Amino acid sequence: MKYIPFILSAVITMALIFVLNRRWGTVPDMGNFLSPQQGFWQNAEPADEGFDANIKLPGIKGKVEIYFDERLIPHVFADNDNDLYFAQGYLHAKFRLWQMEFQTMAAAGRISEFLGNDPRFINYDRETRRLGMVYGAENALRSMESDSVSKSGCDAYTAGVNAYIESLSEATLPIEYKLLGYKPEKWSNFKICLFLKQMSRTLAGPYYADDLPLTNEKSFIPFSEFNVLYPQINDSLVPIIPKGTVFAPASVIPVKPATADSLYFGKKDTAVVTRFGEHNPNNGSNNWAISGNKTSSGHPILCNDPHLELSFPSIWYEMQLTSPTVNTYGASFPGTPNIIIGYNDNIAFGFTNAGRDVMDYYAIKFKDDSKSEYWFNGAWKPSKLRIEEIKVKGDKTVYDTVAYTDEFGPVMYDKSFSNELSKGKAISCRWVAHDPSNESLMWFKLDRASNYAEYEKAIQEFSCPGQNMIFASKNGDIAIWQQAKFPARWYGQGQMLMPGEDSSYLWQGFIPQNENPHVLNPASGYIASANQRPVDSSYPYFIPGNYLTPRGIAINKKLSSMSNVTVDDMKKLQNDYFNVSAEAARPAFLKYVKENELNAAAKKYLEIFRNWNLEAGPGEIGQTIYQTWWDSLEVVVWRDEMETMKPDPIWPDPQTLLEAMLRDTAYKYTDNINTAKKETWTDAVTLALQKAAPELMKEEAAGKLAWSKHKNPSIYHLLKTIKPFAKIGLQVGGWGNIINATTVSHGPSWRMIVHLDKETEAYGVYPGGQSGNPGSAFYDNFVNTWSKGQYYSLWMMKQTETSDKRIKWKMVIE
Repeated sequence: MKYIPFILSAVITMALIFVLNRRWGTVPDMGNFLSPQQGFWQNAEPADEGFDANIKLPGIKGKVEIYFDERLIPHVFADNDNDLYFAQGYLHAKFRLWQMEFQTMAAAGRISEFLGNDPRFINYDRETRRLGMVYGAENALRSMESDSVSKSGCDAYTAGVNAYIESLSEATLPIEYKLLGYKPEKWSNFKICLFLKQMSRTLAGPYYADDLPLTNEKSFIPFSEFNVLYPQINDSLVPIIPKGTVFAPASVIPVKPATADSLYFGKKDTAVVTRFGEHNPNNGSNNWAISGNKTSSGHPILCNDPHLELSFPSIWYEMQLTSPTVNTYGASFPGTPNIIIGYNDNIAFGFTNAGRDVMDYYAIKFKDDSKSEYWFNGAWKPSKLRIEEIKVKGDKTVYDTVAYTDEFGPVMYDKSFSNELSKGKAISCRWVAHDPSNESLMWFKLDRASNYAEYEKAIQEFSCPGQNMIFASKNGDIAIWQQAKFPARWYGQGQMLMPGEDSSYLWQGFIPQNENPHVLNPASGYIASANQRPVDSSYPYFIPGNYLTPRGIAINKKLSSMSNVTVDDMKKLQNDYFNVSAEAARPAFLKYVKENELNAAAKKYLEIFRNWNLEAGPGEIGQTIYQTWWDSLEVVVWRDEMETMKPDPIWPDPQTLLEAMLRDTAYKYTDNINTAKKETWTDAVTLALQKAAPELMKEEAAGKLAWSKHKNPSIYHLLKTIKPFAKIGLQVGGWGNIINATTVSHGPSWRMIVHLDKETEAYGVYPGGQSGNPGSAFYDNFVNTWSKGQYYSLWMMKQTETSDKRIKWKMVIE
C-alpha cells in the first residue's frame, strides 16, 4: 500500500508533463509557456529596464553609436551607410521582430503554416498566392538586386536583422512566438520585397478594384447609369492640382476596341467571387504644405498624417539615421530600410494614398481543366503552372495549381477557387505591382534629397501603389506629385471584367511620368491632398479610382482662409473634428423632414441635431444622431434598387447621395420601387429619421449616445483575439470624412509637422510605442498623447550632443 501514493504521484506527474508539453488546439505548449526560465515571464520588462549595450558583431565595417532618448527613440550614428542600415535592421528586429515576420508571412500566403487549419486562413493564403504576391516580390527582388545601391543597403539591413535573430534564446523570443509555438526564420531581401508588396495590396489591391461587382451590376442596369451612381467627378470636388491648371495634351492615346460596345459595355455578364482578405475603405491620409508666404515665420510648413489600421505593434517605428551621406529623421517601416515619412537637413516629405486603379481583371478561356493552355489571338497558348504548397500547422499540406498568362497575369479565380462566373470562365489579374520595381531605392534617394530637383528624380523610382508625394524645402519650394506607374486607359477601360481572348483589351501603355498630376509653388500658397481625385475634368487621361472628397473640401476651406500660419495652427488642423459633410447636409435634412410625423423621441433627437455645433468630438451627441440618420437614409434611398441585384452590389459613395440631395429635388432613387406611392426626398429623409430613432434610443439607454462611446475607437494587437494586448474605448472623435479621420480601429497612424525654419522645428506622434513587447513600458506609452491631440518634439540630435539630458541609454555596435 505504501507504494500506491508514489505510483499515483508518478502517474499524475507524467500526465502533466505530457499535457503541458503539447499544444492543444489554440492553447500553447503550457509547459514551455509557463516556464520561469523561458516562458512568458521572461517577456515582462522591469520598469527601469536599461538598453545600454556594447555589442560586437560580424558584418559591421566601422562603428555604430546609438543613443536612445527618454521615449526610446534611437538616434543612430554610423561611420558608413552599410553600418547604418545594419543597425536599422538590428533595431527593427530587436523591438519589432514578430510583427515584421508575421506581416511578410501574410504577404506570402503563409499564415496557415503558423495559425493552423482554419478555412479562413487557408482561403486567405490561397487568395494571396493567386493574387501573385510572391510573383510580384520575386520580380521586385530582381530589380532591387540589379541596382548596387539598393542591394547594398538591403543586404546590410538583412544582415542586421539576422544578427539579432541569431542572438535570441528560447527565453528571449517575443511572446507571440511562444503563444503560437514557432520560431523566427532567417530574414532575407526577398522578405523586404514581400513587405513592400503588402503595402501595394493594402493601398492598391483587389479591394480597390470594383471591376467584378460592377460587371455583375451591368446585368441589371445599363453602363450609362454608372455615371449617375458612380460619377468620376463629384460636383463639390476640390482637386489636389488647382482647378484651371492647363494640362498638355495626352501623348499616349489608347484606342477603344471595335468590339467594346458589344463585348464590354453592352454585354450582360456575371462575375461573382468570394474574397477572403480584409480591406478597410478608410485607408487614406492627409498631407499639406504651406509656403512661407502664408506662414508667420516666412518659411514652409509640411504636415502629414497617414490613415491606416491602428494596431499593436504600431506600423511605424520612429528613429534618426545619420551617416556621412545622410541625416534623416521620421517614421520607418519595420521590415524595410530607410525613413519613409520624415525630413532631413534640407527638405521634408510625406505621402497620401492616390486611390488610383492599377489593377484590371480579364476573362480567360482554358482549353480544359488542366489549365495548361489558354486561348489568345486565335490560338491555344501554353500557360505557366505554378504549384503552390500551403503548409498547414497540425494538418496536411494543401496544394493549389495557379496558372499564369504572359499577358494578363495570374489566374486568380477559376473553377477550383471562388468563382461563379458564367460559362465556367476563369479570371486573371493584371496588376502594376506584378511588374519589376525598386521602391526601396526611392526612399534611399529621398532621404538624401536636398532640393526639388533631387526629390523629383527620387520619386521616379516608385511604381506602386499610387501616392501623392508632398514636398517642402528650406529654399522655399513646396510641391506635390501623384506618382506611380499608371495605365493609360480609353474611357471605361478596366471598370468591369474585360475579355481576355485577344490583345485588343490589353493596356496600351502607361501615362508618361512627366504627365502625372503635379504642381510646384502654386499661387494659392499651399497644396493639400486627402485622397480626393487629383485633377478636374480638363486632365486628358481617364483615371478611375476610389476617391474621397469631403476631407479635401475641409482642408482647403481651412487653409485658404489662413494667414500667418504657425505650428500650433497646424496641430489644431490635424486634430480638427468639424464635419463638413454634415454642414452641407443639415439644411437639406431640416428642409425635408416632416416634424409632424415624428414621435417624441425622434423630435428630441431632431432638436439636438438642429442645435449641434457640427463637431465630431468624442463627447458629441449630435454627431451620433447625424451619422445614424445618414446611415439610415442611405438604406432608405438605395436598398430597394440594390437588393434586386444579386449578390450585393457596390453602393454609391456618400458624396454622391449628398450632392443628389442638394441638387436634384426630384431624384428618381428616392422613390421606393416596392410601393405604389412615388416617394420624394421628404418621404425618404423623414422615414430615415423614424428608422434611426429606435437605434438611438437603444444607444441612449446603454449610455452610448456620446460619439466615442457609440463608435468605440480601439487599437487591437495584430492577433486580434488577444484582448489584453489591446486598448479599447479610447476617448477620440472624428470619422473617415473628417480631417481627424479616426473611425473604429482606423485613423491617423503617424502625425507629423515639420517647420522648415533656419533651425528645423518638428513634431510628431503615433498611437503606439517603440517596443512591440506587450510587457514593456514602451509598448503603448504614446497612445494617450495621441488621443489628446498632443505631440512630441522630434529631436534631430547632433553628434556633439552626446551629453544631452534627453539621452538615457547608449548602444555601441562594432
